[in-house]
Amino acid sequence: MGTIVLSGTAVLVILGFGNHTWWLAAVAVLFLYVRYGRGETPSAGGGQPGAPTTYQAYRERRDRQAKWERRYRRERPYEARRQEREKSK
Repeated sequence: MGTIVLSGTAVLVILGFGNHTWWLAAVAVLFLYVRYGRGETPSAGGGQPGAPTTYQAYRERRDRQAKWERRYRRERPYEARRQEREKSK
């Protein structure tokens, strides 16, 4: 997504040499991308994009994950035991 936005911005800048309105369009595209577009995709390195911002959100996420894990173990006992054996090796 970033490469598409940057190449589109480059095209708008090049077109801006003939008509300065295209430069305004390029600035608007970059502004909208920085403001709304970057947070939607997970980053390749560094931070944790899905990290909860509050302790309450963390607890809700942790409890939901535990609920799903208990449900998985209940519905697939043989698979859960096999995974636990592989994990302990």
